[in-house]
Amino acid sequence: MHVVIRLYSGEGARELFEMLETRRPEIEEIMRGVPDFRSYTLVRTASGGASVTACEDKHGTDWSSRLAHKWISENAANLNIAAPNIAEGEVILELRN
Repeated sequence: MHVVIRLYSGEGARELFEMLETRRPEIEEIMRGVPDFRSYTLVRTASGGASVTACEDKHGTDWSSRLAHKWISENAANLNIAAPNIAEGEVILELRN
């Protein structure tokens, strides 16, 4: 499994996560269409937020990153959001209840 974490902070980041929360059904539909999708999590932080996408392989997480960029460009360009800090890699441990 491959995971990508996109951390948004700075100008417009808080507003972006407010927008994502209010448009949850739309975001869910988009993310469920990502190839080999496993999970998607949005986390509100003090300076904005983070998204965490897990897919079976890097192809899926790359796809999700392209979709995120496209969605922000089309829906939140007026917020002047800086590019996110990105961390990604292979999962070495996953725990669930």
